[in-house]
Amino acid sequence: MIRRNIPNALTCGNLLCGCIGVVEAFHNNLLLSCILIGIALIFDFLDGFIARLLKATSPIGRDLDSLADMVTFGLLPAIILYQLLMQSIPDLFGIWKAYPAFIIAVFSAIRLAKFNNDPRQSDSFIGIPTPANAMLIASLPLIVHTESDFWKDIIINTNNLLILSAIMSYALVMELPLIALKFKQFSWKGNEARFILIGVTLVLLATLKFLAIPAILIVYVLLSVAANVMKKQA
Repeated sequence: MIRRNIPNALTCGNLLCGCIGVVEAFHNNLLLSCILIGIALIFDFLDGFIARLLKATSPIGRDLDSLADMVTFGLLPAIILYQLLMQSIPDLFGIWKAYPAFIIAVFSAIRLAKFNNDPRQSDSFIGIPTPANAMLIASLPLIVHTESDFWKDIIINTNNLLILSAIMSYALVMELPLIALKFKQFSWKGNEARFILIGVTLVLLATLKFLAIPAILIVYVLLSVAANVMKKQA
């Protein structure tokens, strides 16, 4: 009984991070919210990994995982984007322009519902996973805080943030197969794209720090496209 609930306990850790992150984001403590997303990503990885390791997967665990992801990787990123948009709007008459940030939450819900009911996504993803989207949005306040004003001017820009909201909302539900870091075995053959992605990720993080996160997402999509092309040609 205890063994079966270990993955669910980790999922609840993800949800707890999301709930606290939402509160902190509404208080405009965006850096703390972003850190909580990072911690939640660890919980999210571990719950699935431990569930498979212990053979403790269950329908309840799957539903709980999606509900936790909706809060942490759906609602919380939308609030962070909303707060960034509010910073970019010069007067109260334009605050309505920040509301489209919540489209991210809507499309995250659609993405999670599709994932739970799409048998094609057992070994890969179709559309950007909600954790990847959350990681991208969480990187923005971190970049603003740690990088030069050049990047701040690009990020704290109403038009740029609205465009990002539209692009990432579409990316969540687009019909594009993407690599999933789910290893059935750890040999090179059959996992080439996964190992390349991990290697590139480590190099980019070491050299670009938080700027690496948007770059990693671009590499992830391009590598997935290349892997799909090679798979069709094989």
